[in-house]
Parts: sequence; structure tokens; C-alpha cells
Amino acid sequence: MSQARFSCSVQPSYLEEQSNPAANEYAFAYTVTIVNAGEVPAQLVGRHWVITDSAGQVQEVRGLGVVGKQPFLKPGERFEYTSWTRLATPHGVMEGTYFCMTEDARAFETPIAPFVLGRPQSLH
Repeated sequence: MSQARFSCSVQPSYLEEQSNPAANEYAFAYTVTIVNAGEVPAQLVGRHWVITDSAGQVQEVRGLGVVGKQPFLKPGERFEYTSWTRLATPHGVMEGTYFCMTEDARAFETPIAPFVLGRPQSLH
């Protein structure tokens, strides 16, 4: 059976202009690059994010696709998108899972390793 596999990398950044520290609002962007590292074409159909701030508050986000798209990638192809989230603390951690499907309807999951969301001035 052919191997189906996506790989992901994430580049987070702090959005100072969209943040309001006095109101405990810290905005972060994250750019995700998804590569079809498998041997068969496949589609990203859904996502599940777990976002934890430094006070231990957890937000879970589930939905279809990413940024309104469900990219279909042939082996070696990549898809990149940027999205954002807001925390009540200057730093936190985000991780998740993409739910994917091969063109012959075999489901597989792609884990997104934890990455840090951090306001530069608050990291010591």
C-alpha cells in the first residue's frame, strides 16, 4: 500500500499592532507550510488546534480546512497559509492535528508539533 503523509512546519510571530497588553490581549500570527511528503495525492480536510496560554487557559479550535481552503496536494507539492490567534497572556503554546484523506478515501492524521507563541519583550 502506498504511503500517505504530510509534513508541517510553523513560523509564529507576535502582532504588536493588533495587541493591547493593557487589556490582556496578545495577538499572534502563524505561517504553516504543509508538504505532501507521501507517495500519493491527498487532501487536507479538517483541523483541530489546542491553544494554551501561560495561565493554563485552553482554547480548542476545530473546523473544515484551513483559511477556508481544503488543499489537494500531489506528492512533493506544498501549501502555505497564515492565520492568527489571540491570547490573554504574553505567551503560550499551540499544537494540533490536520485530518487528511487520500484520493481513494483513506483517512490519515498529520500532527502539528507544539510551538511557542511569545511576545518578544516578555521572554527572558
